[in-house]
Amino acid sequence: MDKQQLLNRLDKAWTSFKESYAGLSDAQMQEPGVTGDWSVREIIAHVSVWEEEALKHLPHILEGGRPPRYSITYGGIDAFNALMMEQKHALSLAEVLAQQDNIHRRLIDYVQSVPEDQFTRETRFRRRLRLDTYSHYPIHAQAIQDWRANSGK
Repeated sequence: MDKQQLLNRLDKAWTSFKESYAGLSDAQMQEPGVTGDWSVREIIAHVSVWEEEALKHLPHILEGGRPPRYSITYGGIDAFNALMMEQKHALSLAEVLAQQDNIHRRLIDYVQSVPEDQFTRETRFRRRLRLDTYSHYPIHAQAIQDWRANSGK
């Protein structure tokens, strides 16, 4: 895989994620119960958090560093997710959507600036990018699609 192929894969998964909630009203986007107690708004905020994590840690990985372990720093991924969602709780739907667009655009710009050799083989950089983005989006897109199918939305 080269950089352009990876960007295409990322874009395809991103488009599918956004399509999973396309056409929902503002009220429907804020209904709890899509994934646990989370609404679509909270899922979008969660996905943005992980894109922010990619933006924070990928440059460090490129320099040979290792990101902190979530189990040590936060008490695990679930604890990290809970803390981040608590921090995003007061944001309006419009703010969550604006953050989503801004963070995703920054992520794409960053990935485009990374040297090609980080994409042509499996690297820690590529693994982290995959986990935080194009293998993460489909999990939540599927949850939203299932919720819509089961709730008639």
